[in-house]
Amino acid sequence: TIANNVRSKIIQQHLNDPSYYDRMSRLLEEIIADLKAKRLDYAQYLIRIAKLAQHVQRGQADDTPEALKRSPGLRAVYNNLQSAEDAVPADAAHEAPERSGNADFVRLNLALAIDEAVRRVRPDAWRGHQARENEIKRALLPLMGNIPQEVERIFLIIKQQPEY
Repeated sequence: TIANNVRSKIIQQHLNDPSYYDRMSRLLEEIIADLKAKRLDYAQYLIRIAKLAQHVQRGQADDTPEALKRSPGLRAVYNNLQSAEDAVPADAAHEAPERSGNADFVRLNLALAIDEAVRRVRPDAWRGHQARENEIKRALLPLMGNIPQEVERIFLIIKQQPEY
């Protein structure tokens, strides 16, 4: 029952932050597989599933950078940039070029830039209005290395965030 409730919550929230909830889903499957293979006793299973349930409920991991804790939308953008690291422009770390080799630092700066751009350019009632959505996409394009597919992928995640 607990596992089914956690799985249900993961499914409900998946569109808000696909990358994060995919990881949570894989962890849930791993915990269940460990229980079935008897690598865990039931007490250990309950401890691990309770910890996973807390992460799913909060929508963030324990190691989430402090700058991301203020906004679920910003966290979703950051988490979903993870799979697009090669699309991150080299100048995204303009604030500290000596640290530009650090992928997490670059990704965090890019997520912050995307968040700021969306908040700055989004018009009222933009969802479902193609011209208004395109304004946001135009602001994202240079940030995403002029790669339209990445803009579309990240835009779909932004569109799911109520705070934008």
